[in-house]
Amino acid sequence: MKIHAEITGWGKCLPPAVMTNEDLATFLDTSDEWIRTRTGIEERRVSHLGTSHLATVAARNALAAADLDPNDLDLILVGTCTADEIIPNVASAVQRDLGAKYAAAFDLNAACSSFLYGLHYATQSIRTGAHKKVLVIGAERLTRILDWTRRESAVLFGDGAGAMVLEASTEETGLLASHVTCDADARDVLALEFGMSFDRFDFDGIMPFNFVGQEIFKRAVKGMNIAIDKVFAETGLTTDDIDSLIPHQANKRLIDYLAKRCNVPESKTVINIQKYGNTSSATLPIAYTEALEQGIIKPGDTIVSAVFGGGLTCGAGIIKWGQRVRPKQNNQMQLPGTDKSALDLILPMHLATKKAWEARGNE
Repeated sequence: MKIHAEITGWGKCLPPAVMTNEDLATFLDTSDEWIRTRTGIEERRVSHLGTSHLATVAARNALAAADLDPNDLDLILVGTCTADEIIPNVASAVQRDLGAKYAAAFDLNAACSSFLYGLHYATQSIRTGAHKKVLVIGAERLTRILDWTRRESAVLFGDGAGAMVLEASTEETGLLASHVTCDADARDVLALEFGMSFDRFDFDGIMPFNFVGQEIFKRAVKGMNIAIDKVFAETGLTTDDIDSLIPHQANKRLIDYLAKRCNVPESKTVINIQKYGNTSSATLPIAYTEALEQGIIKPGDTIVSAVFGGGLTCGAGIIKWGQRVRPKQNNQMQLPGTDKSALDLILPMHLATKKAWEARGNE
């Protein structure tokens, strides 16, 4: 009997502090019109707490939706490129805070593609019988790594987390087909120049963020096209069989291209980039959770998703949703509040980075 990986739980976590385009224009040479017309973004969230806190809240909400005890989990997988620290991993903090005593726990970094990569490998582990109940999370605190003096990248990203619970099932449901890949020849066009190759004694507070927008767009389109073709070929489905498109929320123009490519009308394309910006690995699970909350996903729907990220990683997947579209328990838990605004959280980083660039220029 063939085993599938049914999605039984879903949840999200969005920080309370909102950074609008008008807020950004108070310290960057930009405007609401400039940002909206180029990206579709109107605002984004800024977290006052670390990535593991975001991941844990999203995880609790997903477990509530599935009505699953944390001790029933046998694997926790966190997709992130903004871990709280290098060692230990974010997944171990989530495991500790959930009280999931019997789960293996590890992080996966494929940048913005991390959540789909995680679904891909979690599904395979369930199909082989290696695991039965897996928690997959995408969580990012990108606002802590941006160069807030560079408008071309600073305006794009925000913080957030989303999660899904996968359980073994004999029903043909969950991720029917997926394809993940990497265009490593272009790994430098989207990169954060900070890591173990940095001499920490020479570090001056600047983490250069390479973002070559046109090259990223061109290669993302090519990579996602290939991945989409492969998952359609594997399943034998066509664009006529697709009920919804839930893509990576990176740029409104790219989302529009994917909708046209998959023959999905705007009414069936899930778009929330205007509210949250690009939350990297968290965009897919947040979008799926909101699509369920808004009644966009119906029982038995067939959904296509496509992603790309630094590396340049790419992927696509086709999901057959199960019969349940409502959480079993309340899954609206949130982060603790803060008395700090988004500007309160960001301006110190902007000023410190600006000062560091000026010092470097005077050397």
